[in-house]
Amino acid sequence: MDLSPFETEHIGIKTLEKSLISGKTERSLVIGLPKETSADERRVSITPGGVSILTANGHKVIVEKNAGIDAHFSDSEYQEAGAEISYSAEELFSSAELIPKVAPPTKTELDWMRAGQVLISALHLGHTTAGFMRSMIEKGICGIGYEFIKSEDHQFPIVRMMHEITGSMAVQIAAHYLENSSGGQGVMLGGISGIPPATVAILGAGITGEYAARTALGYGAQVFVLDNDLTMLRRLENALDRRIITATANHQYLTAALESADVVIGAAMTEGERAPCWVTDPMVQRMKAGSVIVDTVIDQGGCVSTSEPTTHSSPVFRKYDVVHYCVPNIPSNVARTATYALNNVIVPYLIDIGDAGGIEGCLWKNSALRNGTYSYKKHLTKKALADQFSMPYRDIEILITSQI
Repeated sequence: MDLSPFETEHIGIKTLEKSLISGKTERSLVIGLPKETSADERRVSITPGGVSILTANGHKVIVEKNAGIDAHFSDSEYQEAGAEISYSAEELFSSAELIPKVAPPTKTELDWMRAGQVLISALHLGHTTAGFMRSMIEKGICGIGYEFIKSEDHQFPIVRMMHEITGSMAVQIAAHYLENSSGGQGVMLGGISGIPPATVAILGAGITGEYAARTALGYGAQVFVLDNDLTMLRRLENALDRRIITATANHQYLTAALESADVVIGAAMTEGERAPCWVTDPMVQRMKAGSVIVDTVIDQGGCVSTSEPTTHSSPVFRKYDVVHYCVPNIPSNVARTATYALNNVIVPYLIDIGDAGGIEGCLWKNSALRNGTYSYKKHLTKKALADQFSMPYRDIEILITSQI
């Protein structure tokens, strides 16, 4: 089949439509798609194509006015796909049974929600508060977090897609801030004939680290990857045909790598937990003046001690004469691509919930959503969160089995 390059953006959603319009829905859901209100958040969780799939399966979709405008999806596109447009965020939050979001709800949005609703969104572990968790539990909201959704193949599908985008974008961002006009050293990542390339040190050999390494190699940079998981380092070496240099992330190698690096990409993290802080202030102090740190795990707390959250409207600050870029939602800057990625994972889950007759039936069958649930039937269901906030928890499988 011959394809025009201008058609490729829609291939994934066309395939999704063909496979998901099944007509076997046990229960029609009322799904509310709100406009994101978090600072600089431009993504939305469902595209107009996703709405057409949901409505074809018998579900009602309510979209807040201008919800997709920053990702260049118009209200008319959503309406043509079968959605109703809501002019009141409060009405949408209070009436929808299921709310897929990108960012966690604000306090106001949470106040509008009611018992029995299902919320699917990121949790942002580095910024989640005990108060938020208590509100979710006391209200009886079923909370499903992007960070916890794990499929049967032990992958985190939403996290993976966002990490692929983040890793690729991180190097692109760093290249920009190395330029003189951005206050950098005035160095090209790839160098030119007779002039060595820049050095990129990547902390973490996970998905973000892998895609950062791929992109940095594409620029022609010299790439170091540090991690304490030797299996991950070997996998990455093989995947990239040994074009990278790897090292364990101990104090000696971290210090040496940061001293020589023009760019540091912070991508060290453990799924479902706060990011480990590998880089200390003294290590940053010894870095080159005008070098760049992109801490991609700042939403999980950050892996560099000098990192502080920034925004797309004010993305960088300097400390010890090193440029720090610490925007938590990097994929938001490519909102259309990121929205398609979210849509292609989330819509099948929404179809599964409807096919199972609701969230209770679905959690029996769908291990990914069961793994993703952190608040259910007025109980906290994730031990990591219980430990973080010193709160009691109940295992989700026990709650489902006992039908509490």
